[in-house]
Amino acid sequence: MIDGRNWWPGIPMNDTGFLDSLLGILNAMSANLKAGLARLDGLWRFFSALDPWFSLALFLACSMLMVYRLNVLERKGLEGTVLGTLVMPYASGFPNLVFAYSLGRQGGSGAVIVENCIVNNVTNLTLLIGLPALIWGLNVLPNRSVRNVRPSASKLQQLNTLSLMLTLVALFFFTGALWALGRDGRLDFGDGLVLVGLFLFWQVLHVFDVLKYNIHQRRSLPWTVFVDVLLVVILGAGVLSGIDRLVAWVMALGPGFILYDQLGILSGCLMVLPNAVLAMYYAWARRADIVYSSQVGDGHICIPMCIGLFALFSVIQVPDRMVLGILVILGAGLLHLFFVAIVGRLPRFMGALLTIAYGVFLYTGFMG
Repeated sequence: MIDGRNWWPGIPMNDTGFLDSLLGILNAMSANLKAGLARLDGLWRFFSALDPWFSLALFLACSMLMVYRLNVLERKGLEGTVLGTLVMPYASGFPNLVFAYSLGRQGGSGAVIVENCIVNNVTNLTLLIGLPALIWGLNVLPNRSVRNVRPSASKLQQLNTLSLMLTLVALFFFTGALWALGRDGRLDFGDGLVLVGLFLFWQVLHVFDVLKYNIHQRRSLPWTVFVDVLLVVILGAGVLSGIDRLVAWVMALGPGFILYDQLGILSGCLMVLPNAVLAMYYAWARRADIVYSSQVGDGHICIPMCIGLFALFSVIQVPDRMVLGILVILGAGLLHLFFVAIVGRLPRFMGALLTIAYGVFLYTGFMG
């Protein structure tokens, strides 16, 4: 028979002994928790003293881990162009969103965010597609001369190619909208609403596309997808912290320092590193459709989303160099649309030309 006065080992029930013992356990747990948090706080302060290197390492580590979780999501059912246009841009392009939010909240210059987004998009469309094409080649459509290609696989690749062409066409609409709204030399709150609204509508279309595809295939996504999404959110918080600290560090240096004066250009180059990992990995895996859709989809994060997000905080005075960047983006987009739709692949020599064009763009367009 169980003794009701001593139902838990070591905790007597008589009088106030039980409550005193319970309070003692809770106090001990609270003290251990406070001690653990104090040690973590001390460790955080130690690493924070190493800034800007700690913030840079935090940003890079979290960005790369987010890319890794995207690869896991692909194996769980988010495949092909949908993965590249709907999921990947939120991981690879999240630093750009954080940079826009952080810079707008800290009262930074709107010209900086425009330069950041243009450099990011030009890098995606030239270097990060051209270099993988130069090394591995990018064959979007299946090789018609190979007879062992299954009809179902061939049809799926053709559908992915049509989705990719639509993504490239959207690039022209978004970039054209930015040019049209900025013709008066400024982007205000209303312009920001239009740009953000365009991006959100584009994402809603892709959500319905995923739902339609799953119904057609008679399948559902596993529940572990939500765990992976949660991990991506946690890693995104790490990216947020790293970017926010880097921006605050550069802003504290003030005008006259090279990093402050070239913040838009340098940040644009820094934030394409996760995209470079994506492009190289999927080019090596012979998934040209994902290489293309991930880079173009990341460009949609910048234009229109990032610029529109900043315009919600503060009016952007459009820099003169924006027109040059828009022309380069539109020209590269037309080139890619031609090779995807007509040729079905991006030849190695075009990859070399795009890589060279990126260097020329930086030197003559922004660095000169």
